[in-house]
Amino acid sequence: MLTPENPAYDWFGLNQQLFLLINGVRGTFVDASMAPFSVLGHPRLYPFYLALAVWFAWRHPGRLPMRNVIVFAIGYVLVSALIVPILKSALDFPRPLLALGTRVAVIGAQDAVHAFPSGHAAFAVLTACALSPGAARPLRITLIAFALLVCISRVSVGAHFPADVAGGAFVAALVTALVRSAIRPRAIIMGEQG
Repeated sequence: MLTPENPAYDWFGLNQQLFLLINGVRGTFVDASMAPFSVLGHPRLYPFYLALAVWFAWRHPGRLPMRNVIVFAIGYVLVSALIVPILKSALDFPRPLLALGTRVAVIGAQDAVHAFPSGHAAFAVLTACALSPGAARPLRITLIAFALLVCISRVSVGAHFPADVAGGAFVAALVTALVRSAIRPRAIIMGEQG
């Protein structure tokens, strides 16, 4: 079973050591840049991101395929509304502040429980994985940078261990791949049957 002490989560102590290394990098610039990315990765911003993606895909279909927006919409329901909340409640892992106490530098208000998987990381990686394929190169680079910065920020602000972030990223990438394969264009499906 997956528990905070299990090597699959603890990574033989590396999970905590990586957390302390990333969270220990402090300074005005770091704090001022990580906090906003942490906020921008919150799943509650989904309606804004979805509206922006629909508008952009409608205005620039060659730069962002509408199929990506559909994958994003379906993926959000599966990842952020279903799978992540279920896993968080079922596993109920402690956040770094509860697990490590005063060794943690915290920026902003933090929950004490329901750490695994990171909902912010899952949402950011879902956004990047869903919207990037076939998109214009500058958009792909922006989406990938966004996902990476949100993931790093969750550890930097003291909200999650690296394993929480990796778990959220994995769930999002897997679900996005499954949704994308399930809604392949009809022409491709017909071509495979023939």
